[in-house]
Amino acid sequence: MLILLPAAGALMPGVQAADISGTPIFPSDHIWNVPVDNLPVDARSADYLNRIGLTRNLHPDFGAGLYEGAPIGIPYNIVNNSVPKQAVMFDYAEESDPGSYPVPQNPLIEGGGGSEGDRHLLMIQEDEGKLYELYAAEKQPDGTWHAGSGAIFDLNGYGLRLAGWTSTDAAGLAVLPGLVRYDEVAAGHIDHAIRFTAPKTQKAYIWPARHYASSITDPSYPPMGQRFRLKASFDTTGYPPQARVVLEALKKYGMILSDNGGAWYITGAPDDRWDNDDLHTLQQVRGSDFEAVDESSLMISPDSGQARVTQTAPLVLPGQSSAPTDPDHDGIFEDLNGNGEAEFADVVLFFIHIDWIVDNEPRSAFDFNGNGEIDFGDLTNLFKRL
Repeated sequence: MLILLPAAGALMPGVQAADISGTPIFPSDHIWNVPVDNLPVDARSADYLNRIGLTRNLHPDFGAGLYEGAPIGIPYNIVNNSVPKQAVMFDYAEESDPGSYPVPQNPLIEGGGGSEGDRHLLMIQEDEGKLYELYAAEKQPDGTWHAGSGAIFDLNGYGLRLAGWTSTDAAGLAVLPGLVRYDEVAAGHIDHAIRFTAPKTQKAYIWPARHYASSITDPSYPPMGQRFRLKASFDTTGYPPQARVVLEALKKYGMILSDNGGAWYITGAPDDRWDNDDLHTLQQVRGSDFEAVDESSLMISPDSGQARVTQTAPLVLPGQSSAPTDPDHDGIFEDLNGNGEAEFADVVLFFIHIDWIVDNEPRSAFDFNGNGEIDFGDLTNLFKRL
């Protein structure tokens, strides 16, 4: 089965990993999914804002309908094991992930089938939990595919590109995690950073980026991977619903500089449910309303996307009305249904919702066997604790 969707999303309340149709888009403590609203301002913030443009307007590079005959934004495709994989020839094979890619028969491509732009082709393989991305993807007369570059990401992990490697984005990052999607906006919250571009960048990259695309050595230009956020003082109350959700996300999660392009251009997936008039109000925001963020304190390893985050209180499990509790005050939450007692019903809940718990709950709260992970060993240990 193949599902072609311009935009899809299903987000649970609370702090958690973003997901698309039930497939997590990296863990909740991946740097793409971690809030930065309380981090310090970068020492070069003023320089970076000045270079990108203090008076330049924020620009939503996504919407409904067509612009110059093409959908507005970067679409993606959801596939599964029924879609056969095929080899892809690359212009930059030395920095591309080898192997086969699950390209569907008639995929959604950035700009449409006949475009001459970046032609990103994004594929979520939901059975594998992997993201396959191609840049400058072109179908050849013989039915094979050729692309500028290709990258494969494990959506359940923290792996980054090799240092110095590109991806399908100049910063060496995945494109999909930074897209604004209609369904998450309709749900009232975006739980990840947003991809954006700037006209000129520095010949440098910072975590989590892995690649630069510039010859400019002047440090007043922003490096690839630099994170920005909308200032906390910015008043969003006068904005219409869709724009306001985007602005609140820019305050909490910010945006990551991922490619060279238009100043303050934020990227999203096309969807005919977007209200373009609503989105156009985002252009009232100027570069001076942002600030660069120093997120270096979140880095655990330069080769991992995992971020150092403070564990939050457990969330209410699906179908329950109360949050889990810790009856014996040992830091482990044996009472999953929140009724104040550890009982067999809690074991059943753990078994039913273990995947949801892995994706959404603080690891330390449910690591009953102390191995640093939430797994079926914890289920056995919880049963023994009763």
